Amino acid sequence: MKKHKPLEGAMLQKITPDHLGRGAVVYVRQSTMGQVVENTESQRRQYALAESAQMMGFAWVAIIDDDLGRSGSGVIERPGFQKLVAAVCAGSIGAVFCIEASRLARNGRDWHHLIDLCALVGALVVDPDGTYDPRLVNDRLLLGLKGTMSEYELSLLRQRGLAARDSKASRGELRFALPPGYCWNEMGQIEIDPDERSASPGHSVRRLYASETPDQAYAGEHLDQEG
Repeated sequence: MKKHKPLEGAMLQKITPDHLGRGAVVYVRQSTMGQVVENTESQRRQYALAESAQMMGFAWVAIIDDDLGRSGSGVIERPGFQKLVAAVCAGSIGAVFCIEASRLARNGRDWHHLIDLCALVGALVVDPDGTYDPRLVNDRLLLGLKGTMSEYELSLLRQRGLAARDSKASRGELRFALPPGYCWNEMGQIEIDPDERSASPGHSVRRLYASETPDQAYAGEHLDQEG
């Protein structure tokens, strides 16, 4: 039986000497600082893409990791992503490496903007699944699907989180951060924090007035009127 060529060989055919001469950029991102601290394996895999790019023969390889701990939802600014977009616009990049589509963007606006720019300057997008040329119809379709799935995944995670929150609230078990001076008691009710150090100044003033005798209160009012 005739054996098929490895899939990697077919994908590497898209990488031309022009791409190799322009170099490559590896974009590294994790959504939260908790992931940065705890999920070190993801970081290792993302940084390892630089070695893969070097083995492919790119003239130089740069790593952009300014967005570690920043969400790709488009709600907050991502200086690393902006740096990547600027480099692609300059035409100095032959390929953008990422561990998966969701690392580049979790919203369609940023994703399609980057893909359009890559198509304009002839830059490739490379991930562990393959090499994609945005100028090719089939590759553009696959990239579009990857971006759509990444955005959908974020929306699904949000929906699940809201559903879990509403479920806890319906059972009276929802807890959230309270302003200074308040705390949750054992019955799940909000009350004034008995710790004087945690109480707000307003609570301290009210306690002071509540502890005054009628004569002290009258004397205070009399002094205020004369002052």
